[in-house]
Amino acid sequence: MEHQKGMPIYLFIAITIILFAVPGFVSAQLDLRWGIHDMNRPKPAVVDPGTASTQELPGQPPSDAIVLFNGTDLSQWCTITGDKPEWKIIGNVLQTVAGKGPIRTWQAFGDCQLHVEWATPNPPHGTGQGRGNSGVFLMGRYEVQVLDSYKNDTYADGQASAVYGEYPPLVNACRAPGQWQTYDIIFHRPHFSEDGKLTRPARITVLQNGVLTQDNVEILGPTNWQNREPYEKHPDKLFLALQDHHNPIRYRNIWVRELPERGVFAASRKQIAIPDTLLDRYVGTYGSNGKPQFYVSKEFGQLYFVPNFATAFPLNAESLTRFFTSKLAADIVFDFDKNGNVTGLTEYMGGGKKVTKKMN
Repeated sequence: MEHQKGMPIYLFIAITIILFAVPGFVSAQLDLRWGIHDMNRPKPAVVDPGTASTQELPGQPPSDAIVLFNGTDLSQWCTITGDKPEWKIIGNVLQTVAGKGPIRTWQAFGDCQLHVEWATPNPPHGTGQGRGNSGVFLMGRYEVQVLDSYKNDTYADGQASAVYGEYPPLVNACRAPGQWQTYDIIFHRPHFSEDGKLTRPARITVLQNGVLTQDNVEILGPTNWQNREPYEKHPDKLFLALQDHHNPIRYRNIWVRELPERGVFAASRKQIAIPDTLLDRYVGTYGSNGKPQFYVSKEFGQLYFVPNFATAFPLNAESLTRFFTSKLAADIVFDFDKNGNVTGLTEYMGGGKKVTKKMN
């Protein structure tokens, strides 16, 4: 931070102390490098805002959005264990399949703007939490509830757009069963010190159908049924997930925009360079029960992890066995036999979960 010409030094010092001493304040500070109306100040990037959805058709995402579901395929998604999802695409709409479990993104996200459109069954079935139940999970653990809350009585912190088990929505903004509803979610991840202590809790804002239902509330910890768990340190970026609660919920037009973390400087992980001649041993197809699920490829001396043979994520080597990428919601650890041949890999997801695949 530079002292601004014309600003009294005592005022500059006072502002500097406030900016860097107040926890959490750095996320919204005034950039004092620029004077008021300074024409040299960098201009914001130009983004095409897209178009709004109607009941008949989904809208177009902003031009800088990462499209997670556009009605055609599930290449951006997998099961919690990294397998191919068994949810169905019917008429360009994604539908849950009872008993097939949740689905998650391959890609990892921290601070973000998330757009999700969903619809509950019409005619409705069940009552309370058994009527049109699903959920949107930020970082795989902080849930915004999906529920048919149109003339349906249930506990307040379990209604649609509730931060499940923590915050009821400010209002019930639900449309009737069968109609498309929208969530626009602004999420800021929690921050932890190196020794695992929480230094800044997660915060979330939710608009349902254009109506503010959560106003920058402070998430108390991982959300759960009848249990409030404390925060546990986890990676800065983790996957997004949609819940299977045995109700046939439909989803469409899912996209996300990554948000910059102002005043936060991420620590870079160490990387090593592996000779090109040694990279070939990692290349191959990996899976379980004889079914191929992952592919590791090499191009111009760079390894890529290709889940579901779709999006390719560049892999960075932390050691000869452990690789990572800032985009993927997991670390990849390769298994070797005594002769130095790769026999499989293990995908270590956030929260300690792991999935092992053999080289085919």
